[in-house]
Amino acid sequence: MEARVCVLAGDGVGKEVTTESMKVLEAICKKFDHNFEFIHALVGGAAIDKYNNPIPSESMNLALGSDAILFGAVGGPKWDNPSADMRPEDAILALRKRLGLYANMRPVKVYPELIHSSPLRPEYLKDVDFVIVRELTGGLYFGRPKRRSASTRGRRAVDTLAYSEKEIARVVRVAFELAKSRRKRLHSLDKMNVLETGRLWREIANEVSRDYPEVELIHMLADNAAMKIITNPSDFDVIVAENSIGDILSDEASVITGSMGMLPSASLASSPPPPGKRRGRRGRPALYEPIHGSAPDIAGHNVANPVASFLSASLMLRWSFGLHEEADEIENAINKIISEGYRTVDIAGENDHKLSTSQMGDLVAGIISSGPKT
Repeated sequence: MEARVCVLAGDGVGKEVTTESMKVLEAICKKFDHNFEFIHALVGGAAIDKYNNPIPSESMNLALGSDAILFGAVGGPKWDNPSADMRPEDAILALRKRLGLYANMRPVKVYPELIHSSPLRPEYLKDVDFVIVRELTGGLYFGRPKRRSASTRGRRAVDTLAYSEKEIARVVRVAFELAKSRRKRLHSLDKMNVLETGRLWREIANEVSRDYPEVELIHMLADNAAMKIITNPSDFDVIVAENSIGDILSDEASVITGSMGMLPSASLASSPPPPGKRRGRRGRPALYEPIHGSAPDIAGHNVANPVASFLSASLMLRWSFGLHEEADEIENAINKIISEGYRTVDIAGENDHKLSTSQMGDLVAGIISSGPKT
């Protein structure tokens, strides 16, 4: 197949990990006779420096015209001015809104060989494999009014938490569809004890659940879920939450694996296809990115962990292009290197083989190129 992939590397280690992901994807293309055209555009701080805009129209148009987007990371100390009119992070918010990417999927999986990297006790980590589905285009981050003011009584700021029935129902439905293809267990998180939006969220989740009798729906207050994710993470299969709750808890969940460099994400405008189903491109392009951010403290040192970006590329193959066998190739190669003790420094133990970012890309691409098709 042919596909056009827009690469928005961004800032910091975003450039380094997307470079290695392209290397891995090129190995996939060669092995399976696909043709991916990679088109590059500036976003984030790099775009502010050149265009005084975190997402210039050229970059947005290239993203809109692609079949999928491979994203790196944005931000860094250079642009960390709270009084600035624009911030690098505005780029990702604008992309989500313009592309209608309302569902963010964050898989959380613990590799048995990496249990030592987690701050949690080993007995908590057995069989941890869940997905957080976060609503992405509503809630506090987009609600109006959003403003700051000052008076003789001091400064004041307002953010608005607002959700419509449609916004809630569509993301909850995505979570149900995902749960139906997994262990058929869905935790819906809210703050219905104090928020009207939480009560509406729970009400609509119950209504949508009637279409999915095979999926167990479990309501949980978000603060209780924050404790359970740490004390009993294997109890979860699929979690769905509104924007700000999902943002906070998915970052909390990343600690379970021992490194944010191991966790991918996908932002979608529709439900992903069921496992085993092959489908072509359709609708708006989805966006795939590692969750670790730009990590400016290690940028340029060739030590960043690219595995999360590799896994994001795997999700792209699986969910945007229906290329499940090709996605398996990437994931199997990652499983192989982990089982054989190859690590970047963030997850390396004393006796592991420590690799740089580019060496990890070479190794995974080489395994894909040299092995038989799975």
